Amino acid sequence: MGIGSLIRELRQARGWSQGKLADELSKRSGCNITRNYISRWWESERSQPSPFWLSHLSAVLDVPMAIMEDDVNRRKFLAQAAATSIAPIVASDLLATGFSARLNHCGPSVDAWQDKLITYGADYMSMGAAEIQRRLVVDLAVLQQQLEHPQMWAAAARLMTLYAKTFPGSDGVKAVQWYRMAAEAADRSEDEETRVWVRGRAAIALGYEGAALPIADMFADQAIALSDRPSLGRLNAIMGKAHAAVLRGDKRTARALVETGRRVFDRAGSDGEQTSDYAVPWWRMNVFLSLLAARLGNEKLAVEAQDEARRELPAELPRFATHLDMHRGLMLVRSGDHFEGVRSARTALDALPPEKHSLTLRMLMQEIAGSTKANS
Repeated sequence: MGIGSLIRELRQARGWSQGKLADELSKRSGCNITRNYISRWWESERSQPSPFWLSHLSAVLDVPMAIMEDDVNRRKFLAQAAATSIAPIVASDLLATGFSARLNHCGPSVDAWQDKLITYGADYMSMGAAEIQRRLVVDLAVLQQQLEHPQMWAAAARLMTLYAKTFPGSDGVKAVQWYRMAAEAADRSEDEETRVWVRGRAAIALGYEGAALPIADMFADQAIALSDRPSLGRLNAIMGKAHAAVLRGDKRTARALVETGRRVFDRAGSDGEQTSDYAVPWWRMNVFLSLLAARLGNEKLAVEAQDEARRELPAELPRFATHLDMHRGLMLVRSGDHFEGVRSARTALDALPPEKHSLTLRMLMQEIAGSTKANS
């Protein structure tokens, strides 16, 4: 029995239609999924649910171990679902991997870790948070046994920052905890660029999400104080601080920071790399500006930024096109058309395959649904 057949059997055992299962999954995950998707892709076994959806399927279908014991495929389902939350056996494997690297004095070289950073930077732009998180758990377990000189701390700081982004900043615990540890690891690297970048990346992540704004400001201020040299870290810090300012209602400060950010981008923006989380090319700068302008209620700037972003946005990054569509939804809501704005944003999110959804997109949807007309 395949996973698709198992989903259908468990759904029917509860007396649920595919529509009912879709509703329950959407409510639990905060991420929309349709009856048609369940029918066409999962239950027809044209594709398997991602680890993110496996965990929620296990929860909403209330699958107890006693029912699963008699079937290998059912046990496989539970094992895959449990792995998304680091089951004890998985934790055991991770510990063994980490200690093995330490005891045998083996593990990837500095150059190999640099290659991994490049790969993660590209993969983050197109893959779901759950998949990135699972891979990072294993690599961080190994890397923590190799922290014997500054270059390894630098690699760890950047990977820890990426790991923090796989948690919602709104929970106020896990994401912030990892950003703090990443900043400390960056300090141990004794590398100014890394120290600024880690703090700036934390600031823009939290500011863009509209989460933990005092922490976003703190990281931004630290990054800006560390160095006045134009860099991607400083740019991220300034734009993160701008998002925090507008969300607090301080539009004057936000506008001033936008202009400062533009000047830094002119000197430090990424020219070559277009598809890495470690880069800020022209299209990505405009994604930052698009949301800022929508939050400011500046329709002209928002539309200009969205058009500029779309002009150079790589086709292999559909998630960011969804961001831009949802910014238009926020713009409509902020102008007073709440119904059409929410409908437009939801349509854009639904058009993106569920496995491509990010925590940031779900938080943006919540912001749009809860927004009211912008103050003048």
